Amino acid sequence: MADMIASRIVLAVQDLERSVTFYRDRLGFVEDFATGGWSFLSRGSCRLMIGHCPDTPPASTLGDHNYIAYVQVTDIDDLHQEFSQRGLTPLHIPETKPWGIREMMVVTPDGHRMMFGEEMA
Repeated sequence: MADMIASRIVLAVQDLERSVTFYRDRLGFVEDFATGGWSFLSRGSCRLMIGHCPDTPPASTLGDHNYIAYVQVTDIDDLHQEFSQRGLTPLHIPETKPWGIREMMVVTPDGHRMMFGEEMA
């Protein structure tokens, strides 16, 4: 049986240039490739594909149901400090949850919510 070895987050965005700038400048992703209204970005083993879809309703219209990614990290407090230095204010700062994960949430320009979490030992 084949193993699933990785996943890629795919997002529809209304303004591709604005989104690439956000992921690069605020979240520290690198744009690996761009073609035909799509941009492929990465940071560590996290991969994103963002596509220009101007007719897509903004994720912000979904209220609390617009989560698009949960990204596991090695040091959430260090990541929070990095994001702050990059000019990003998270929606929720790092907080240790009852399930043993320290989490932080950010919101993208299109209103998608990304949760970053570190498992606590």
